Amino acid sequence: MIDLHIRLFATLRDRAGQDKINVSIIPPATVADMLKAVESAYPKLASSLPTVLVAVNKNFASPDPLLQEKDEIALFPPVSGGELTFPNPTYFAITAETLDIQAIYDHITEPSTGAIVSFTGLVRGQTTRDGLPPKTLYLEYEAYNTMAKQKMAQIAQEIWQKWPQVKGIAIVQRIGKLDISDITTFIACASGHRDQGVFAAARYGIDRLKEIVPVWKKEVGPENSIWVEGKYQPTAGDNL
Repeated sequence: MIDLHIRLFATLRDRAGQDKINVSIIPPATVADMLKAVESAYPKLASSLPTVLVAVNKNFASPDPLLQEKDEIALFPPVSGGELTFPNPTYFAITAETLDIQAIYDHITEPSTGAIVSFTGLVRGQTTRDGLPPKTLYLEYEAYNTMAKQKMAQIAQEIWQKWPQVKGIAIVQRIGKLDISDITTFIACASGHRDQGVFAAARYGIDRLKEIVPVWKKEVGPENSIWVEGKYQPTAGDNL
């Protein structure tokens, strides 16, 4: 038997009532075998498993790979590696602290920088999406921090492939309790001139963050709270 230790995030953690679970499986054991064992041992998680995302050693995993006892495994809902080196200045952060935008700009600015385009996400107090509280009191964000930073780095690599004239890139996600009008996300792309892809790159950065960076938010209203889950299902192409 091999003992697998599994981290849970967002909806799965709430349903299980804990952030870590363990299952024992007869080897050879695949990701699919692990999910079957989780369903049997933790029936409260069964409703989440058809759409659950699996990360093994901080990469998205298909049902087929074999698991080892030493693997770092995480289960999480759809989100709304290796060490990398960067040819240009970058800044990636998961933080509960208030952002210093000028300090972030300083991280990605070079003497040749002539333009920075940024996107800033804020907590809104009202929403019209089905199933969510019509009035939001505050949001709670959480992240799988180590994997999230690796995926931010991957997004930067993708941006450089698409827009090679973009130089500095900053990607920041706030976590914890965020009140109305607080900053939630911040993306910035720097280049020598405004016509070198920085507008499209910043837009791509926030869209890609919503697809592959493991971050989740809970909308808290006057009467109920709901974890907001996405629909994007990563593929092998979303790994480095």
